[in-house]
Amino acid sequence: MEVEAHRTAWKTLTAFAIIYLVWGSTFLAIRIGVHEVPPFLFAAMRFVVAGLALYAWTSAKGERSPNSREWLSILLIAFLIFVLDYGLLFWAEQRVPSGVAAVMMATIPVFIALFEILLLKTQKLTLRLAFALLVGIAGVVALTSRSLDLGGAPIDRTGAIALSIGAVAWSIASVLSRKLPLPPSKVMSSGAQMLTGGLMLTLASATLGEFHSFHPAAVSTHVWLALAYLIVAGSIIGYTAYVWLLHHESPTKVGTYAYVNPVVAVILGYLLAGETLDLRTLIGTLCVLISVVVITTTRVKKQVPGLTIEEKV
Repeated sequence: MEVEAHRTAWKTLTAFAIIYLVWGSTFLAIRIGVHEVPPFLFAAMRFVVAGLALYAWTSAKGERSPNSREWLSILLIAFLIFVLDYGLLFWAEQRVPSGVAAVMMATIPVFIALFEILLLKTQKLTLRLAFALLVGIAGVVALTSRSLDLGGAPIDRTGAIALSIGAVAWSIASVLSRKLPLPPSKVMSSGAQMLTGGLMLTLASATLGEFHSFHPAAVSTHVWLALAYLIVAGSIIGYTAYVWLLHHESPTKVGTYAYVNPVVAVILGYLLAGETLDLRTLIGTLCVLISVVVITTTRVKKQVPGLTIEEKV
């Protein structure tokens, strides 16, 4: 009994380490890749392979494939998450440091809260939520404003807009996933979404002419390793650890990855990629994280995402 409890404790610690450190490090792996491989194509490679692996694995286990109504839901959610959110994230990381990109993506709970207050009417604008929203917005302003003298240059405006659109798209998908019919198996649902999203990204890449500028022989080994890391560690192992934790820990504890990942991404970007860690980045990061912590600990409804994969790369 004691041995089993000890083994479970180690499994829990390992799973948390994976979703904290691996998911936090994927932003740097993306930045490494998009310097040599066109962004939408690089994203497509990641999610076609990872999605196919998850979908094949769950099918082999006897899980039911999505029906026609569920496939329609998957198409919509996959477009929002993979083409708009991940596609724009990969594209923006050509222009924005990986750590800052992670912080911008951490604003997703802010947008979800806004949708719930303004559109769905499922949340009331309390003083606590108002404070959280204002602090989160202040963090984005600190990162992007050219009028604030905070030391260091503000992040690229076009990149910031792309990341904000991506965060909004993810937020809409998160809200829709609670209403739309999806497969009962989270792993089957996520595998189908990843595979569908990867195929959509492939089509987007072809439409944008990225295949013409892609020469596999010219891609360095460390970029291929970054891609393998994103597929195996980021998507397959990371998501498996996430699902396992949801069955053994409370969603609130599991959801702490949302404020650990940006910190990991900022530190890794600074240590391994020479990204700037100035006052602007620190203030923006701190504001966004305070906002996310307040919002996620305010929710009273059980928030277990029905959609994906990585809850942020």
